[in-house]
Amino acid sequence: MAEHNWIKIILTPFSWVYGLITILRNFLYDTNIFSSQQASQFTISVGNITVGGTGKTPMVEYLTNFLDKKFKIAILSRGYGRNTKGLLFADENSSAQDLGDEPLQYFSKFEKNIVVAVCESRVNGAFAIHDKFPERDLLLLDDAFQHRAIQRNINILLSDFNRPFYKDLPFPAGRLRETRSGARRADLIVVTKSPVDILENQKEEIRQSVQKYSRPGVPVFFASIRYSEPVSYNQQPVLLNNVIIAAGIANPLPFTIYLRSKYNVVEEIIFPDHHNYTPTDLEHLIKYIKNDTFVVTTEKDMVKLKPLAAGSGVLDRFAYLPMEINFGADTEPFERWITNHTL
Repeated sequence: MAEHNWIKIILTPFSWVYGLITILRNFLYDTNIFSSQQASQFTISVGNITVGGTGKTPMVEYLTNFLDKKFKIAILSRGYGRNTKGLLFADENSSAQDLGDEPLQYFSKFEKNIVVAVCESRVNGAFAIHDKFPERDLLLLDDAFQHRAIQRNINILLSDFNRPFYKDLPFPAGRLRETRSGARRADLIVVTKSPVDILENQKEEIRQSVQKYSRPGVPVFFASIRYSEPVSYNQQPVLLNNVIIAAGIANPLPFTIYLRSKYNVVEEIIFPDHHNYTPTDLEHLIKYIKNDTFVVTTEKDMVKLKPLAAGSGVLDRFAYLPMEINFGADTEPFERWITNHTL
């Protein structure tokens, strides 16, 4: 711990420099020296200030499910971790190498109901979606809080309950992509991965900490992660007992803690975030697997591992846990706010 503190102290001056650069960049956008363009679609951005997983994917999926009856939806992502460049639209032949894992997950889950595209330039991607699919009237931007070149009608900021942005520092001493003051651009803030039994006085304490950096009146909602029953890679319900955990996500701890609480965990194999699985990885995962044991992954890992497992004829030995955001007592207020601001 002492060594960690010394490293943080040494890196703090570099964080000041990095923070000043992000402040200057935001100033140039705020004063219109850098231009920002309006998309043709009503645009909602979901993003964060902190590097790593804050629950953006389940948040985008929640909004897609909630707004699907009101809008024709398109999701636009950078496509982090893909092996391609430029603009691509998801189709039934797309792979995680083409799109990235999260865009492929969106397309696999919602199929024909939505359009999914990836592009490094959100502006170019938004215009291309409008040209090809002019009927799409809602654009969900995945992980675009820092992408100031495209305007948005609603800017949603996520903050991890366990790693709140207001207690962190900019990179490299901390995990912030910009200074805490960036929260002033948010129209709505969601504290994700909150305990299901969080007390009201805890919520109020967090709200006060968040609102030191947000604009006055910006609402703060609380959401937890809810895991559904396990599903095999063959899309069938499955009963689990002994499991091997495999995960390549930014913060696998909540996933592994949940599995440990429910099943007998034989082994945990953790890969880097957005890991592109190889046949060698698959071979390692199934090398010592027994008939009463399943390899259990997240849904994001499933979309990348499934083709490999299918090719080796071991789909029936793999399962994943569907995950969704649960707003609990904040469900009605959150959905009312979204409804009122998308009229």
